Amino acid sequence: CMEVWGGNQAVDRAFETAGLKIWVYSQPFGQAAGGGDVYYISSCASGRITRVLLGDVSGHGEAVSGIAVALRDLMRQNVNYIRQSRFVEAMNQQFAAYGQQDVFATALVSTFFAPTRTFTLCNAGHPEPLLFRRDENNWKRMRHAQLVSGRISDTPFGIQEEAIYGELEVKLRSGDMVLSFSDAVTDSKSESGRPLGAQGVLGLVHELDATTPGSIIPQLTARLRELHPGNLQDDDATLLLMQSTGGGASLKNNLLAPFRLLGPVTDRTQIH
Repeated sequence: CMEVWGGNQAVDRAFETAGLKIWVYSQPFGQAAGGGDVYYISSCASGRITRVLLGDVSGHGEAVSGIAVALRDLMRQNVNYIRQSRFVEAMNQQFAAYGQQDVFATALVSTFFAPTRTFTLCNAGHPEPLLFRRDENNWKRMRHAQLVSGRISDTPFGIQEEAIYGELEVKLRSGDMVLSFSDAVTDSKSESGRPLGAQGVLGLVHELDATTPGSIIPQLTARLRELHPGNLQDDDATLLLMQSTGGGASLKNNLLAPFRLLGPVTDRTQIH
């Protein structure tokens, strides 16, 4: 992949790849320069394939920032695997071999193929993302069945080196959206002081105005802070929204792809 962007620092940014609009918000714990949440986005030489990763290293703040950088490096080393589940399995094996005792990382790994608008998701023990279907004007949790193989599956990176990972594949129509977040969101508390959990977050998202995608993350973070003063303050907090635009890679990008493969990778990584 030829275009790379990511980091583990505070960010509030929107940009586009072929067929997708993407919004990323991240705030490390305690206003630190970098934290344990890692966001990483790549686009292939032709622009047809966008891969997005959201990782959360155990712990928070600068204490785990160095491990977050190592996770980013693993993402870079494995980002060119074509089959996503193999890519995720390789990341898990390398993270397990990283050698940090009692350290693990949950992660969401997704691939969007613009020509067919196919969105493929692997979940390594991370909070489930939410899927919005524009035609139905409805959000739902993106859940996939556990693999039945006799082997441990879908665990966080670093827990079991031989774990395998299943894939959930959906077609995104124009206007459909996927909202991902770290556990600072699901661990947020309701007005009564109880954790929201996945179902509570889904209920909040249903209340948001989905007609303006760029305002969804600001709406949700504001609502969470209204519910309880400690929400999004006690951990690294990251939210990432992707919207299918119905577009594809430009003719120019397709024609230039062979030449880009011969040139250097553009690395826009921002890690502290």
